[in-house]
Amino acid sequence: MDIKKHIPNAITLLNLASGLLALIAIFNGFFDEAFIFVSLGIFFDFWDGFLARKFNVAGPLGLQLDSLADMVTSGVVPGLLMFKLFDNIQKDDTSIYYLTEEYFYMGFVPYLGFLITIASCYRLANFNIDTRQTESFIGLPTPANAILIMSIPMIQYFSSWTWLTELLSNPYYLLFITLVSSYLLNANIPLFSLKVKSFSWQTSKLQLSFLGFSLVLLLVLGFVAIPIIIFSYIGLSLVLHSKK
Repeated sequence: MDIKKHIPNAITLLNLASGLLALIAIFNGFFDEAFIFVSLGIFFDFWDGFLARKFNVAGPLGLQLDSLADMVTSGVVPGLLMFKLFDNIQKDDTSIYYLTEEYFYMGFVPYLGFLITIASCYRLANFNIDTRQTESFIGLPTPANAILIMSIPMIQYFSSWTWLTELLSNPYYLLFITLVSSYLLNANIPLFSLKVKSFSWQTSKLQLSFLGFSLVLLLVLGFVAIPIIIFSYIGLSLVLHSKK
């Protein structure tokens, strides 16, 4: 039996397992653990594709497994997190926002967080049938969007910028993030692929340069760097596309 062809799929299942653990962490209120598990899932998501190409064992089963695992780790998890962020504000008696069940028209607001899950599902299904996305992306990839959403409570907890933590505790701003996130997932925006096909500078200099830039930002700014990295990625992609 050729063990190599099963390794990428096994790693994909580790991505799925990471997503399930993230769900449990969110239900228990451990958003920091959920962030770690999603980050781990994205790590596995990178390596399953890399090894599938390296071993020349990419196939339709791996493609479907990858999408199903991403649906949990990068679709259901960020949607549930946004729901819980809204829900926590709703249950906070000291909140200055009228996001309580007494205001019947606001009681449904937490459920709007699942727009992220719905948009992620549509994006993943469309990705599998869109022949334009073999070498690049159209719209923000679900892992990038997931880490953007998962960074919100991390910034709230660890950022020393009071104005930023207060902003991210505002339900109307969270709703804005939800809508922008859902739009970016399916927007007709060409983005270069972040997946490194090889660690050769000649073939992956764009990806490696951007990863180096991201690492420096993370070291300097911590979790605040994550949204900056995501929107820099979008901006750089638009600049590169305009020059073609």
